[in-house]
Amino acid sequence: MIRCIIIEDEPIARDVLKTYVQDTPSLVLVQEFENAVDGLAFLQKESIDLIFLDINMPKLSGISFLKSLDDPPKVIITTAYSEYALEGYELDVVDYLLKPFSFERFLKAVNKVTLKKSEIKEESITVKADGKLFRISLSEILYAEALGDYITLYTESQKLTFNSTLTSFIEEVNSTKFVRVHRSYAVSLTKINYMEGNMISIKEHEIPIGKSYKEEFRNRFEK
Repeated sequence: MIRCIIIEDEPIARDVLKTYVQDTPSLVLVQEFENAVDGLAFLQKESIDLIFLDINMPKLSGISFLKSLDDPPKVIITTAYSEYALEGYELDVVDYLLKPFSFERFLKAVNKVTLKKSEIKEESITVKADGKLFRISLSEILYAEALGDYITLYTESQKLTFNSTLTSFIEEVNSTKFVRVHRSYAVSLTKINYMEGNMISIKEHEIPIGKSYKEEFRNRFEK
């Protein structure tokens, strides 16, 4: 799912966008704002995947808002002013929707975000832990440990616990770099120091190898 917000000062245009978002299964509307100042305050506390952004707004223009972000999410500009198109693309926006635009044109723009998100998926995952959203690079993950309906990810710099199963995690990363080695553990093949007996060493961690997983792990590890 693509988590999105709308920043649009015109109520009618905002309602159109809300309807389009609600009619698009891949989108989840997290919040809506009538000015960029409130949107900026929200982004300082929360992470989202996509912004539908108007340009000509009071207090802070959409272009100035974009320039103020150090690491902006994907942005689709929605405006009645075509003269902003070039400047918008220079800021690496995904698409530029000129009002009024059809649902078909809206979907075409969203599909560009979906393609970009699927490319990112091979390199990172997003997890919610401690009330925050974290984007974790797959190359940073050492291993995952499951306990009931929760998983703890051990990375190069931190550990994060969130609601999921080990099966769901492996499906989410969709990578040949991870392998399940135990009912409660999955490891990154690129982070293993060595294997000895029924144990795997990853940095200072020791992870057990379950009997039913040992043969598959050895085949993957030796390759």
